[in-house]
Amino acid sequence: MALTDADVQKQIRQMVAFIDQEAKEKIEEIDAKAEEEFNIEKGRLVQTQRVKIMAFYEKKEKQIEQHKKIQMSNLANQARLKVLKARDEMITDLLNEARQRLAEIAGDPARYSALLEGLVLQGFFRLLEPEVTVRCRQQDVEMVQAAVNTNIPIYKEAVKSNIVVKIDQKRFLPSEICGGVEVYNDNGKIKVSNTLENRIELIAQQMMPEIRANLFGANPNRRFTD
Repeated sequence: MALTDADVQKQIRQMVAFIDQEAKEKIEEIDAKAEEEFNIEKGRLVQTQRVKIMAFYEKKEKQIEQHKKIQMSNLANQARLKVLKARDEMITDLLNEARQRLAEIAGDPARYSALLEGLVLQGFFRLLEPEVTVRCRQQDVEMVQAAVNTNIPIYKEAVKSNIVVKIDQKRFLPSEICGGVEVYNDNGKIKVSNTLENRIELIAQQMMPEIRANLFGANPNRRFTD
């Protein structure tokens, strides 16, 4: 049976409809795949940027922490230097006060004469030489001579040996020092410095640990060494 024109037209419409439906489904499939790939790429880019941002802020945080540590260290050092400076100034004031008191002793003839006797005799015993020269301030020559005269028999009795003592009348100790003497052997190569300044420096060195402990405690730097 031959197809009529109407039948042909109907089949053509059915074929066009089928092709059109397949085209729509293909387009939808392509769109879905494109959307999926877009979302995957977007997720990858977001993750990449997130990692970069986290790394950036982690680095910044470490830099800030390091900067804080440096600042804290600088502040601690500055504080420590201030404490050390204040401590040294306090010790210096203490020594200056001691020097001032020694100067007051030198202004008291009775006390100063007794002090000179001890300093001269100590010089004799430390040298243990048969001939010595004593050097003093020019204003002390008379009292030093008296101290020498007093100590010669004491020294002779103690060491069972004679001693010849000369007071240097050409070279004197500076008049601005607090007082005391320097005692030399015969050729002047060995010296016992018994000036009041030297004695206080020597005592300060020997007692410095005790002075520091009394003023600042057993370990004044402990707060800066943690």
